[in-house]
Amino acid sequence: MKQYYIGTKIVLGLAMTRAEFLRYIDRAIDPNTSGADDGYMVEYTDGGAPNHPDHAGFISWCPKAQFESQNLAIGDIGHLLPHQQRVIAELEQLDDRIQKLELFLHTELFAGLPEDEQQLLKMQAGAMVLYLGILNTRTAKFA
Repeated sequence: MKQYYIGTKIVLGLAMTRAEFLRYIDRAIDPNTSGADDGYMVEYTDGGAPNHPDHAGFISWCPKAQFESQNLAIGDIGHLLPHQQRVIAELEQLDDRIQKLELFLHTELFAGLPEDEQQLLKMQAGAMVLYLGILNTRTAKFA
């Protein structure tokens, strides 16, 4: 049976080319490629055995387009406790979803939905904004 997943890990991403990453981990660059493609060194900070002596978590490299389509920037939160980091991540994800839903509410596709579905989506947006306010209040106390 097929099983789909959605990623929710907090990762550290440092912009670097593939060649820079390979030099960093002391591996040879494939002579058939330039290694100039943009991407990110990714460190999984909440799990995974370290595979480099200078890192506490597992590191790998990811192409820029793939990384940026799958990850939402949440700022420098390394100084916060793990549960606080998760609240910040939740807040940023929720804010991103609200923005996308608000845009959708002004599309022809939304206008073509049955009235009851439109009302449910508007109610959902309102509930999400209320929830965002609660998360903002909580995170303001993290300082």
